[in-house]
Order: sequence, then structure tokens, then C-alpha cells
Amino acid sequence: MSAPTLTRPRPTAAPARVDTRLPWWALALPTLAFVTLLVLILNPSDAHAATGDPAITHLIERVQLLLARQP
Repeated sequence: MSAPTLTRPRPTAAPARVDTRLPWWALALPTLAFVTLLVLILNPSDAHAATGDPAITHLIERVQLLLARQP
């Protein structure tokens, strides 16, 4: 003989909302890392282990000149 299964009644409340807000550090830390790396690329004399091709420096300088020009 099988035993009857008990089911719980479902609540009639509205479905729960999903909170999609990010904490402040989820945006601040990647931004800080990006700015730090960008500063090291723009001023390679501060990066003591960086002895690479100066082509990246020339590219960044050109981008700065293009951004500095006012139309």
C-alpha cells in the first residue's frame, strides 16, 4: 500500500525581484586597474621592467594628439 504524498500549497505572493545592482567595488577595481596600466604604458620610464618596442609609445602619443585637437 502506498502512502499519500503531501504537497505544500504555493504562496500567492508576487514573484521575487532579481537585484541586478553591482557593488561599488565591482566597477571601481577594474577601472583602477585599467587606469594604472594605461599610466604605465603612457610613461614607460616608471615601469622598470618594460624594455619593449617604442611603437606602442608612438601609437599612444598619436592617439593623444588626435584627442587633444579640437574640431
